[in-house]
Amino acid sequence: MRVALNARILQAPRTGIGHYVAELAPALAGEPGLELTLFHGWGWSSELPAAAMPGYSRLSPWLRQVPGAYQARRWLEQRRFDQGRHATIDLYHEPSLWPMSFEGPIVMTLHDLTHVHYPATQPPARLKEIERRLGAGMEQARVILTDSQFVAEEAQDYFGLPRERFVVAPLGAAPRFHPREPAELEPCLATYGLQAHSYLLCVGTLEPRKNLSQALLAHARLPETLRQRYPLLIVGMAGWEQGQFSDTLQKALASSHVRLLGYLPDEQLAQLVAGARALVFPSRYEGFGLPVLEAMASGTPVVLARCAAMPEVADTAGNYVNPDDVDGLRHAMLRLIEDDGHWQACHEAGLQQAKLFSWGRCARITARAYRQAMGG
Repeated sequence: MRVALNARILQAPRTGIGHYVAELAPALAGEPGLELTLFHGWGWSSELPAAAMPGYSRLSPWLRQVPGAYQARRWLEQRRFDQGRHATIDLYHEPSLWPMSFEGPIVMTLHDLTHVHYPATQPPARLKEIERRLGAGMEQARVILTDSQFVAEEAQDYFGLPRERFVVAPLGAAPRFHPREPAELEPCLATYGLQAHSYLLCVGTLEPRKNLSQALLAHARLPETLRQRYPLLIVGMAGWEQGQFSDTLQKALASSHVRLLGYLPDEQLAQLVAGARALVFPSRYEGFGLPVLEAMASGTPVVLARCAAMPEVADTAGNYVNPDDVDGLRHAMLRLIEDDGHWQACHEAGLQQAKLFSWGRCARITARAYRQAMGG
């Protein structure tokens, strides 16, 4: 079976969907009877790019204001897609929201409905294009993959599609996310003046649905001595309309107890995850919550909101809070800082829970979905 996977998103610095493509593609390469080809937006290759294109932007701010900019780029990509495949593809897999036109079987991955629940996280022109194309793509796809049962069920309701069109393929944690000894972490942590298990960590794009403002407020309510000993590190790219909580962030940064590190290379992030006392992840909405799984695979306890798909990932290994309960979030942080027995229990429970997920399993389910779409 000759499969085309749209890997255009790998031109950008890797966040959720980019990591999905980067990890799924090599895992699929080990599936018998499957020949995978990657479409990179402007051409075809059998190899993953080593890194994002220098200076890449999905669409520059000034170009977003040009009428039809998204449509024009999409038209050019469609031309490249049509010219390169030469009728040698049996099935096309679209891992994001905008499937290309293809006359054969299509499998599509729907990671979440963020654009429905939080439309402000999308630039207006992009949101309009998603709304124009997504419904048609969902109708055309023979099989729709989701990362969680939660997304499968809400998509069935929202789009009015039958349950048999959906296949749940949970994600995995990359091998770089594993427990590490303090000595291994020392060179990385020393650059930030940190020691292993002496800080709290937030990971995610800076946008309102991630609810980082609550994490900042909860951390600010810890005793002064603990805030000095356990600063809060925030790792992630700037998001759309991040200014909605910029005042809270600026006040926290002024205290020196919060550090905004921005987007970090994969290995550096993996070391920071492994060295954290806890991952603080109070997001209001996630189609899966990959940082939660990556933290558990690293042996790092997780504080998270009991929202959306995240309980499917953490199950009983998570420390759950109400996303609007600042004091509850503060208490969860405090317990993981002060109660070594609880920390150890969460460490062990997370490692066991993470073993249930792997990219190999995701690839096997995905390959079965391909065969289902082909009628096999």
